[in-house]
Amino acid sequence: MYAVIDIETTGLRTSWHDRIVEVAVVHVNETGQITDEWCSLVNPDRDLGPQLIHGISAAEARRAPRFEQLAGQLAGLLRGRVLAAHNLPFDASFLLAEYQRIGIQVPVDAANGLCTMRLASHFLPSAGRSLHDCCRVAGLPSHQAHSALHDARAAAQLLGHYLTAAGNPPPWEAAMAAAVRLPWPPMATEQVVPVHRQVTGHREQHFLARLVDRLPRLHELQGDAYLDMLDRALLDRYISTTEADALVATAEAFGFARADVEHLHRAYLAGLAQVAVEDGVVTVSERHDLDQVAGLLGLRRTDVDKALKTATLGSVPRQGHRTDMWRLQPGDLVVFTGAMQPPRWEWEEEAKASGLQVGDNVTKKTRLLVAADPDTMSGKAKKARQYGIPIVHPTAYKQLLTNLAAPTSVP
Repeated sequence: MYAVIDIETTGLRTSWHDRIVEVAVVHVNETGQITDEWCSLVNPDRDLGPQLIHGISAAEARRAPRFEQLAGQLAGLLRGRVLAAHNLPFDASFLLAEYQRIGIQVPVDAANGLCTMRLASHFLPSAGRSLHDCCRVAGLPSHQAHSALHDARAAAQLLGHYLTAAGNPPPWEAAMAAAVRLPWPPMATEQVVPVHRQVTGHREQHFLARLVDRLPRLHELQGDAYLDMLDRALLDRYISTTEADALVATAEAFGFARADVEHLHRAYLAGLAQVAVEDGVVTVSERHDLDQVAGLLGLRRTDVDKALKTATLGSVPRQGHRTDMWRLQPGDLVVFTGAMQPPRWEWEEEAKASGLQVGDNVTKKTRLLVAADPDTMSGKAKKARQYGIPIVHPTAYKQLLTNLAAPTSVP
């Protein structure tokens, strides 16, 4: 009977090339009861915009299906039903734009549906415009805002409240009859599994778990390419989902088994330990850094203890692969991407004041890309990955900026 929808987007205007990043549909029958629901994240193939609002990470979105993969399935959920939403003109405009982008014209129009926000002026005259306030005045439970599924459920419950108040038949009976006759074009339906938001506190498996678990090679590993990628990934002491995927792909390309990679990780940690003991003192900060790297590499504190002991005794040859050499230098070109706090222009002004150059776009001359979300799918990030330019979180960039101001020790 009714298809109540809600979407989360990268911004507010389709004319600015903003895209849907999450869509939910909740079915409601003629008595106002919820009968079914469906939801999926959507890969927008661009940056995610105000992530502080919708709370979707690029790591989640990049593994979600694209809209064209979901288009047929979504159409099947909407076909023959009255479309409803809280602020229907907004949701309808984005749905229409997404279908138009893939060359399909669908009968999605705010004039053909129900807007629970507009109807509130009749059924809830004392309520404000927001879904939260309308639900509060209607005596409905609070919900998690800016989550497509939770917002769609709340709007569906609000519609049920209206249906109870309106009686039978409701004043929009004609719209119900017209919805059945709307000419939806035939569309192929791909068998795509919807991707949902991660549960709060969920931790993805370590990327080592994706590698083949077999005995290591007997000959010496040629791991420079892998270690070089590890250098870039650990620059900000954080391994993003994109970087983890790249590390797994590199290991598999060289035929490394899990044990091979663990061997390389221990060698990498040994190199860091050698640097830490060079001056004869391992500071609290250095120990914390070693523990942090060990955790990212799937190693334990005991592995750090062993690496430090070995380095202190000098019982192994000095590692040729140094891992502490990447530094920002005065005059380096940096680029920023994503919605940042404080605003991006403040970051750019600080960079200039520190002697760095700031670019609007990523080129081969760019030294570093600072991203609000290191997994971002923005055009700048795509170019940075193509050119092998490190991508770091603003927090790590601040530390690099501190190191830029600090004097470099002379060996």
